[in-house]
Amino acid sequence: MSLQEKYRQVTNLAADLGITNLQVREQDNVLYIDGTANSASDKDKLWDTYNKIDPDYRSADVVMNIEVTEKVSREYTVENGDSLSKIGKAYGVSWQDIYEANKDIIKNPDLIQAGWKLKIPTV
Repeated sequence: MSLQEKYRQVTNLAADLGITNLQVREQDNVLYIDGTANSASDKDKLWDTYNKIDPDYRSADVVMNIEVTEKVSREYTVENGDSLSKIGKAYGVSWQDIYEANKDIIKNPDLIQAGWKLKIPTV
């Protein structure tokens, strides 16, 4: 089985996530996966998928060089009575996009707190 076949799940996910400048090449028994993700969350999804195939990272047969370029237009400070839907409507983005851009802060999208500084992604 070639490395491209072994890690097809990772490369297919990269394509599905819209990783730009995606390049996959096999050289000297190592699979190189390069590209640019729109969010750290997308990059984490790739590593999580890789981890399912090689849980202890023992194979040492993949090098993943995925850069992250999050598009953030501004920062918003949450006020009392705000919700992700309300903030999203005000900025013309979905609450899901705000949630994805702020997963490092928001653990539950239904529970946000006044004073939090949220990144508002561009459309």
